[in-house]
This record gives sequence, structure tokens and C-alpha cells, in this order.
Amino acid sequence: MLKVLVVEDEEMIRKGIVLAVDWAALDCVVVGEAANGLEALDAVERLDPSLIITDLKMPQMDGIEMLRRLRERGNQAYVIILTAYDSFTYAQSALRLGAVDFLLKPFHDGDLERAVTALRRRMGVGPGETERSFPGLKKGDKSKYVLEAMDYIGEHYNDPNIGIGVIAQYLGLSEGHLSHTFKKETDYTLLNYLTRYRVHKAMELLRDCRVKVYEVAEQVGYRDITHFSATFKKLVGMSPSEYQDTCR
Repeated sequence: MLKVLVVEDEEMIRKGIVLAVDWAALDCVVVGEAANGLEALDAVERLDPSLIITDLKMPQMDGIEMLRRLRERGNQAYVIILTAYDSFTYAQSALRLGAVDFLLKPFHDGDLERAVTALRRRMGVGPGETERSFPGLKKGDKSKYVLEAMDYIGEHYNDPNIGIGVIAQYLGLSEGHLSHTFKKETDYTLLNYLTRYRVHKAMELLRDCRVKVYEVAEQVGYRDITHFSATFKKLVGMSPSEYQDTCR
């Protein structure tokens, strides 16, 4: 069982992570909380967590400095970072310090569960079930069509021809109605969500240093490796090959 420490200065987000996730189903237990990196250092000493979920930008001590000090002390806890679209350059330091994954704020139902499940799989101790597109996402705050659109992306993201028109036709909706509803309920345009999903999948694949960048591009639905690399760098803040180097 993984012991989890949640580090987040915004109390509502922190409590949401602690209370809204079915940690037992993930074979995890939350052993503590901290509102900044300084508090987290003390909590790590007392609680010895195996997984730290942390924001980057926090008062008193940010997530980067906290992670740097932990690594200097020899602490090798797994780390999942929380970051915003405008903070990816900042997030590179966390990746180089051994963070295993990141979640984009605002993250959505199922994102955190998915990240933890992926981590457990890489550790070789996860459940044997097949990964679903966004486990835990089917809750009452999303409409049927938005959920079906997300599921469709999860199953067809590797199709280079996928787009709003294809998904709308599959759902029997107009493109305008689907676009409006998806943006209203998720804060993403449908194409932004598809791009984010593809890049996240690409990051998972790139952690295997044996795989080539062009192979990853093809597996996540890009015919043009130049376009894939540019999209990846714009979103993550580094090129696919640079990201792969951080995982070695």
C-alpha cells in the first residue's frame, strides 16, 4: 500500500484531493497533508510517505525547493506534481528532480486516479485490470455526450483523422453543439482536450528509453513528427527527446 502525502496551499483543492479520491481502491492511504514545502519536509520526516502529490507554486517554500531538499537528503519518494499551463518551464525542474508525472490544473475527475494507477503499473504492483481512458470520470457533473466524447477520445486518440466532425457524427450531434457543451463542462475545447490527452500518452511512452520519438508520434496519432515535436514542446516546455532524457 502506498502512503500518500498531499502538499497544496489552496485548502479547497487539498481537501478535495484527500476526500474525493477513493484511495482504498487504489491501494493507497493518505497519511498527511501540508500547505507548503516547509511543512512537507517535516511531514516527510515524520510520516515517510512513498508518494507525494504536490503543487509547485506555494508560499514559504515552493515544490521545486522542497523536492530538491528531499533528493539531497536521499529521499526517493515518488512525486506527482500539480501545475498550470503557464508553469511548464517551471515544471521542468521537478521532472529533472525525478517527478514521475504531472497533472494540469484544473484537473478533472479521474485524472489523479489515472496517474496513480499508471505509477503503480510502472512499479509493477498495480492491479491487473486494463487501463480505461479516464477511470472515475463518469460522475454526475458531466453530461452523457461529454462523457461519451471523452471515452471516444480515449479509444481513438491514435487515429490521425479524429476531430470534432468525426466525434460529433459518432454522437449524432452538430459540431457546434458538441463544441459548446464540451467547453462549458470541462473548461477545454474538444481539440485542446484531445491534444492534452495525446501528449500525456506520449509522455507515458517516452519513459521507455528504447522507444523512438517518431514511433511515439505515430502511436498517439501524429503523422508529422515535426508537428508532434512542436506541439509537445509547446505544452510540456521541452522537446520529446529532452523529456525522454529526463527519464533516464
